[in-house]
Amino acid sequence: MARGDQPMLAQDRPSSENSDRNVEEEDALLTGQQKPRSRKYGWPFWREIGLFVWAMIATALVIVIAVLYQHQATSHPERGGGWKDGKPSGKRNLIFMVSDGMGPTSLSLTRSFTQIEGGFHFGKTLVLDQHHIGSSRTRSTSSLITDSAAGATAFSCGRKSYNGAISVLPDHSPCGTVLEAAKKKGYMTGLVVTTRITDATPACFAAHVNIRAEEDRIAEQLVGDHPLGQVVDLILGGGRCHFLPNGTEGSCRADGKNVVDLAKRNGFNYVDSRKDFDGLNFGSAVKLPLLGLFANTDIPYEVDRKLVDDVYPSLDEMARTALGALSDATRDSEHGFFLMIEGSRIDHAGHGNDPVAQVHEVLAYDKAFTSVLDFIDKDDVEGVLVGTSDHETGGLAVARQLHATYPEYRWYPEMMVNATHSAENLAYQLRDHLRDNKKSTTTRDDVAVFIRESLLQKGLGVYDATDEEVGRLLDNSDPWPASYIFADIISRRAQVGWSTHGHSAADVNIYASNPKHAPSLIGNHENTEIGEFMRDYLDVDLEAITQQLKDQGAVFAKTKAWMGEPIADERTLAQADHYHGDFKRSLECGHAH
Repeated sequence: MARGDQPMLAQDRPSSENSDRNVEEEDALLTGQQKPRSRKYGWPFWREIGLFVWAMIATALVIVIAVLYQHQATSHPERGGGWKDGKPSGKRNLIFMVSDGMGPTSLSLTRSFTQIEGGFHFGKTLVLDQHHIGSSRTRSTSSLITDSAAGATAFSCGRKSYNGAISVLPDHSPCGTVLEAAKKKGYMTGLVVTTRITDATPACFAAHVNIRAEEDRIAEQLVGDHPLGQVVDLILGGGRCHFLPNGTEGSCRADGKNVVDLAKRNGFNYVDSRKDFDGLNFGSAVKLPLLGLFANTDIPYEVDRKLVDDVYPSLDEMARTALGALSDATRDSEHGFFLMIEGSRIDHAGHGNDPVAQVHEVLAYDKAFTSVLDFIDKDDVEGVLVGTSDHETGGLAVARQLHATYPEYRWYPEMMVNATHSAENLAYQLRDHLRDNKKSTTTRDDVAVFIRESLLQKGLGVYDATDEEVGRLLDNSDPWPASYIFADIISRRAQVGWSTHGHSAADVNIYASNPKHAPSLIGNHENTEIGEFMRDYLDVDLEAITQQLKDQGAVFAKTKAWMGEPIADERTLAQADHYHGDFKRSLECGHAH
């Protein structure tokens, strides 16, 4: 076969590679210089090797991730079950947060205060703002304006009732609560507050009395003197005076029962100091059941508490301790936990018309809210946080008309930045100063100087107090009139308005850790729907618990009137919300609820 007729793939056909090599050899012989021989493997070869290695690494990573996921699903089946109808299909936790008395304007007040104090852009918001999903209507059966008792009964039982009712219906029968039902199903339970633990909101989850004033009876029920026995595993807050027998220091009970001793007999561990609290190590050293009472009545307002941090724990610290303790206690159980956390004293600040106390209480609540979100994000167990208020307090407005002329559209949050105390604290300082100097030669002018320099300037940051304002404090030095006067002095300068020392009928906000996990609460709802959501999320039977309360309560009632005496003068909604010329009545200042 002629050379030209050879197949193109013939073995002895010269290749371009061989030709190039021959040329290089000839050049080397002629010039006497050896050229570096080109690499045997070029860029295309190494690119193929790189792609192959990358594919092997990617495959290995996919296998590792799949193994880890399978291990996670096996170790924590509750994470593998997914969500259906707004609740996980496996183990779950529910944290319910109540911002007592906080209305939408409380958020506006606090948001602007935070921006001014921190020098932030107007786009800076609270964590709460980022989790707002709806609003709640708050009326009770006896009034268009609810109190905390009826409001919390709507949450705990999912039922409307009259003002003053502690998980009792208008016919004075008990209604089963989500906490009681959760406990009976196997969940662990807890209550964390900054007011008295016997106050209306916490009481409605674990006690049943016809009128909220029965705080001595509520204390007994909280520690297990209850038809269902012990239903709360962890209690943190104030209100120690209702647990101490009459006649002992710090007691406010009407009888000689020692409820602390009763709690211990029922198995509770008891702590009552900051040192004891710190020893709980944020829950890791808690032994349940636990009763922690850190104040004789209410824990001080946050703006005051920060100055005595070595005496009282904060809401955030108590919340984190409760989360840690309940999480540890349920680690190996089929069910998770239910925890109610209340920012209790937002309400008190509203009753006192005190904007300084209000902003610091809302900020403390926002901090605790953030800690709960962090816990849910990091915890192995699926959980949801739902928060709302029982009502708005004070008729708060971030605007105030001080003169007869048409007002400018302004308010001044910077006027609150230099305040270091609540109006309540300043009123008690005035009382103590007058008591301590009662037998001395202190004159009215001396007291006026103390009020102006020590209380108004150092306490409120007010340097332009008028003689009339100082005179009002001199003439009304008892704590409650004085506290209202201090609050009015700072409110006027900040141009913050209040319409009442009581509650209002305003709708309140609903919050959730994730709107996808609380879809039934998106939008506007009756407050009872929040209770219904918690019932459904925990998958508990409130009707069965209600029947148990009636049956076992009947036996219980043979030895004691466990819910107290029924209210004889309960008003119906028709009677309560018709006009009776109330504008003629004088303002009577007393302890608000």
